[in-house]
Amino acid sequence: MIEDRERKTGKELLMILIKAVICLLWIYFDFNNPQIYRDYPDLAKVAGALMIFLGPSLVVSIIRLVIIYWYIKKHKFKSNIKDNFILGINRIESILNTVFFILALTSFSDRKLDELVFSVSIVAAALAVTFKDYVANMINGLIIMFSDRLSLGDHIKVGEHEGKILDITLINMILQNEDSDMVIIPNSLAFSSVIVNQSKQNIKKLSIEFEMSLANGYTPEFIENHLNKAIENYSDNVMPGGLTVKTIAINKDVVIFKVMILLKRYDKVKEREIRRAINTTLIRLSAVLKTD
Repeated sequence: MIEDRERKTGKELLMILIKAVICLLWIYFDFNNPQIYRDYPDLAKVAGALMIFLGPSLVVSIIRLVIIYWYIKKHKFKSNIKDNFILGINRIESILNTVFFILALTSFSDRKLDELVFSVSIVAAALAVTFKDYVANMINGLIIMFSDRLSLGDHIKVGEHEGKILDITLINMILQNEDSDMVIIPNSLAFSSVIVNQSKQNIKKLSIEFEMSLANGYTPEFIENHLNKAIENYSDNVMPGGLTVKTIAINKDVVIFKVMILLKRYDKVKEREIRRAINTTLIRLSAVLKTD
């Protein structure tokens, strides 16, 4: 990971150096106004458009590296850290580079500046209305990136979906659930939903809802005792006294219970084993009456 980060940083510095060299060459040729510019006016226009893109892009790239370097040093992070703030800075750089590229393309137009600005504004407004959902996703994505409530690697629950945050793009948030499936959630949905961030808690909650026939006559205390015996081998992962069973509803033929287990830390493998042990015990308890 560190080697990959160093390799990526080396490429970024190389790109900045290439941009700087091109900018210096443009300044030299523009100052001296060579004959080739006079013979081929379109070439001069292309060079000017290139500078409209490369000049601001070079400045933004340098500012981005300085900000990231300052941020890592301030918080004493490792050089290969994956952080929301850095992710947000990268996304903003991409957006600005896109804007600079569009401005460079508009420089080929022969219209006056005020007419050009008006035309671009009309087109931008039309695009904003047409793609308002995408724009909203981008804005919400940037807000999430710069928020300290969610971070890459956090284990969260959004509605029915639960998993580890792998990436946050300008459009979607990508989770990896317990089955290693990729769950893609639009940023607007994530921004407007209630999110449970289990990684920000000192403990993690594991809950299982189940039904028991009224004919069994099981009480919450009876079920708790059996389940506590089922997870005795996982005492290093479960908080002392962290298993509780409560009654959710009593229907005509069944009782709906919910078992809550407080885990000391997030461990997907151990959590799966504990869940399997709980489910196995509940199945055996449900089958007792049928056997009798």
